[in-house]
Amino acid sequence: MNDDELRSLAVKRLKARSDFYRYLLVWLAVSAIVTFVWWMTGAGYFWPGWVIGGMGIAALFQAIDVFGKHGVITDAAVDAEVEKLKKG
Repeated sequence: MNDDELRSLAVKRLKARSDFYRYLLVWLAVSAIVTFVWWMTGAGYFWPGWVIGGMGIAALFQAIDVFGKHGVITDAAVDAEVEKLKKG
């Protein structure tokens, strides 16, 4: 990869990380709001758990995408795969 490609990749990764942290703040705010509404309406069955849990699942998948070890496909990796295909 040349410097421009690396820079572009770095910008994408930093934006994804920033978006993830922003999502966590939204999740916190929504969780607080629905919990407050639940509390003000007389408590009972904790229905905000569905909202909080659903957003938590979304946060998990976003975290895997942002921080996961999915790596970058390099020219060396492509060349190695081509050599495997030639042999097999």
